[in-house]
Amino acid sequence: MASSSSFVLAPTATKIPQTARGRVLLCGSHAGAYAGYLAARAGVRAVVLNDAGVGLDNAGIGALLHCQALGVAAAAVAHTSARIGDAEDMLEHGVISHCNAIAAGVGVSTGMDCAEAGALLGRAPVGRGAGASYDEARAVMGVSRHGLPIVCVDSVSLVVPEDVGAIVLSGSHGGVVSGQRGLVIRVAAAAAFYNDAGVGKDQAGISRLPVLDEQRIAAATVTAASARIGDGCSTYESGIVSRVNATATGLGIAPGMTAREAVDLIVPAII
Repeated sequence: MASSSSFVLAPTATKIPQTARGRVLLCGSHAGAYAGYLAARAGVRAVVLNDAGVGLDNAGIGALLHCQALGVAAAAVAHTSARIGDAEDMLEHGVISHCNAIAAGVGVSTGMDCAEAGALLGRAPVGRGAGASYDEARAVMGVSRHGLPIVCVDSVSLVVPEDVGAIVLSGSHGGVVSGQRGLVIRVAAAAAFYNDAGVGKDQAGISRLPVLDEQRIAAATVTAASARIGDGCSTYESGIVSRVNATATGLGIAPGMTAREAVDLIVPAII
């Protein structure tokens, strides 16, 4: 097995270290298009992400095509083989489930150990990451029946201080990122929705929910099959609730409900 020093590890694509430029990045994020954009923009030689259950419209591996268009090698590990949001677990236990043509060209294939694939990706040509672009990743969709702003973000990292008290529907996976509980959400939202990323190994894809209970924030995940991961508007428009925390249960939110129906049940927090 290759040493972890052979790669740059990052728990999330929103916090890629500068040392990743020109190197192989093993990143715990889902392999959606937004994560691929962030990796390419960081100038990586190649990137390995988590397939997040693949899900609706193959969104969980959208990064592979996004990177292919920029000449960047990309692959994904199976969500059942490594905990999403945990690059160290990916390196140790991840198994490749998908790769783009550039990655395949240097010998990466499905069923390969992540570490072996990472070593091969070191041979990949450097792409055109500087040219990476991405459409607007944040939208305010009006207000709920109880007067709360409805904010859709492709990544929960895109919340802003003005989102305090809002209903945030995120395209992010519902996993705690490498134990960093402070990254669950940075504002005191009225509620937070995420994609369950296929739930995956050790139920990592839904591990934010109990943390948000501690913050008295109603939280739920939608199924990866119902909404495109990495697309906050899709979470709102087509998401079907898969798991809820106790705070959300107290508001009447339950699995099987649409995200739109759940949003209508959220009331302003009592201070």
